[in-house]
Amino acid sequence: MAQTVAALRTMAQPLAGFDALVHPCRDKQIVLIGEATHGTHEFYEARAAITKRLIEELGFNAVAIEGDWPDAARVHRYVTGSTADGDAVEALSGFRRFPTWMWRNTVVADFVGWLHARNHAPGRGAHKVGFYGIDLYSLHASMRAVLDYLERVDPPAAARARERYACIEQFGEDAQRYGYIASLGISESCEREVLAQLVEMERAVRSEGFFDAEQNARLVANAERYYRTMYFGSTPSWNLRDTHMTDTIDAIARHLGDARIVVWAHNSHLGDARATEASDHGELNVGQLVRERYGDRALSIGFTTHSGTVTAASEWDGIAQRKRVRRALPGSVEELFHQVGIERFLLDLRNLGEVSGALREDLLERAIGVVYRPETERASHYFRCRIAEQFDFVLHYDTTRALEPIEREPRWVTGEPPETYPAGL
Repeated sequence: MAQTVAALRTMAQPLAGFDALVHPCRDKQIVLIGEATHGTHEFYEARAAITKRLIEELGFNAVAIEGDWPDAARVHRYVTGSTADGDAVEALSGFRRFPTWMWRNTVVADFVGWLHARNHAPGRGAHKVGFYGIDLYSLHASMRAVLDYLERVDPPAAARARERYACIEQFGEDAQRYGYIASLGISESCEREVLAQLVEMERAVRSEGFFDAEQNARLVANAERYYRTMYFGSTPSWNLRDTHMTDTIDAIARHLGDARIVVWAHNSHLGDARATEASDHGELNVGQLVRERYGDRALSIGFTTHSGTVTAASEWDGIAQRKRVRRALPGSVEELFHQVGIERFLLDLRNLGEVSGALREDLLERAIGVVYRPETERASHYFRCRIAEQFDFVLHYDTTRALEPIEREPRWVTGEPPETYPAGL
């Protein structure tokens, strides 16, 4: 281990900008930029900084996020100039589903404001950078978007769509309730109806706003299946979700023609699943599918941290809290990188030399999503990986701080008590 740490110390590039990342992206079409948590300031900040350079220096023209299509579409309208929203915070107000802080935070607001200003600078013309969501949780919002479009361009088609979507609407706004009832066979599924609507949309005459409406119709079909599938186990629903996200990236690329896309999502989605224990359970992910579909035209970047604070909830639909991130476990990638002794560094995983073998062996890797349970951290937040095969580059920030939500609950402001509480008072 000491020999590996010493070798890593000579290969790690202390962070003093992102030149070493931007240059390898010059011939790439898809750049995947991950995050080890959904609530770390440094990850979001670095991702935004890298993306700005890819846009300005290399001509990337789309940002695709692990967020819902309709909510991101509102941001897209703001940054491209077809909206009544007055500023970035207002444009982000569509992100109201838990976890709101994932996109309604100060770093994303700053980036969206920058993108709006960049797109509206003199001389940009039609060369504007778009902002898109690739996730599939927005079942009802996407149905409403399809209906709004059809009512504007084809009222009879809108009536047919409304009749088809009524199959799901009868269950109310709770998509999981629909999925549960349909999966048990208590009620027939609405699969036939939503697929019929998608087929009709695909055959329709294209008009202004069609791409957005077609994507929403496709999302409805995939979300309907997702909510039914989630009750049969995590692997089928995970695979359906990540396949949908990758297909959406493909659709954006086709729509834009000469698209060069930056993707923002969690490490668990963007690091190649074949290099993790998830593959042993039959799981795939965006990182794997993008590598399979785009080959050398894709590049992936992951993040790690050893300790600090993070914005996360204690349970699903819980409030955002500023939580302490425990020191990384022995045998983990994070602990290994901590021993390097450099606060912030970049590692090119494509050219590891003598440490290649060590980083191609199974190590633990931490993943904190929107829920963080430090009391069960090994079981809840660690998985085995071969990080040299998982990403092309990794950025390590040894100590990190919590992402700041736009709306801050009192518990976020105060944070968790220190580990010595109450003895340390």
